[in-house]
Amino acid sequence: MILESSSLIIWVLLAFAIILSFLRRTLSTIIVLSTTLIAAFFLDQLDISALISTILIFILSYKTPLLKKKWKQISLSIITLWSLGVFFHVIPGFHNFKVLDNVIAGPKSGPFTMYLNLDKPLIFFVLLLALPKIMEPHPPIPNIKAIFITIFPLFSLLFIASLIKAIQLELTIPSWWWIFAFNNLLFTCVSEESFFRAYIQKNITTQIGWIPGLVLASLLFGLAHFSGGLLLIFFSTLAGLGYGSIFHFSHRLWVGVLFHFLFNFIHLIFFTYPILAK
Repeated sequence: MILESSSLIIWVLLAFAIILSFLRRTLSTIIVLSTTLIAAFFLDQLDISALISTILIFILSYKTPLLKKKWKQISLSIITLWSLGVFFHVIPGFHNFKVLDNVIAGPKSGPFTMYLNLDKPLIFFVLLLALPKIMEPHPPIPNIKAIFITIFPLFSLLFIASLIKAIQLELTIPSWWWIFAFNNLLFTCVSEESFFRAYIQKNITTQIGWIPGLVLASLLFGLAHFSGGLLLIFFSTLAGLGYGSIFHFSHRLWVGVLFHFLFNFIHLIFFTYPILAK
């Protein structure tokens, strides 16, 4: 399926806004993100109800750091519920674009459908407003050794999954790899790492320590993949432990995003994706 040029501009702008955020170009991010939402509304990818709810949650997020502790907790609870709502695409008014429909990555791969989501990536911006420290301007020095130690068991999960026949080695470069990479890196991985690592894990870590934070956030990350069945929940939880460890040792959101994306992209290129065909 080929994106219509008029619709494509929405996600190009959204991607640009995300990149600008990582570059800490606040004013430019606001301008581009606002343009994205306006374009989405006029191109019928965003209903008025979704536009209003998005504006309201952005206002709430902007005010959150200024609130007293009690009201801040209430505000963060609302933001959490809203984030879960857009994560699972249950908030009405967003018309996510189906860009791949039952495509096959390789002869042994199962069918794969993918949407360019407009709702889920907004989690990143909302959390960044509510909790600016999810991207600290001067983070601690990363523990490079610990990161490299974590990489091996993380990527070993793909081979373990192949041993139990959940997936299988299959070198393929599907024609749609570029749209997968674009979507997975900037929309999927950024939103998931923002929510589960920079928000959930970091918050729990602050309260009761980094090991409980890592484990609980990873369990929640696994459960968020419930639609794929118990096996996907299990492997997503283990992968979450890897992503969470990398985030913890690097102290940088973009590093967690990068390794999350690399894991998914290696899965696509070197193994049956998303699963072994039945």
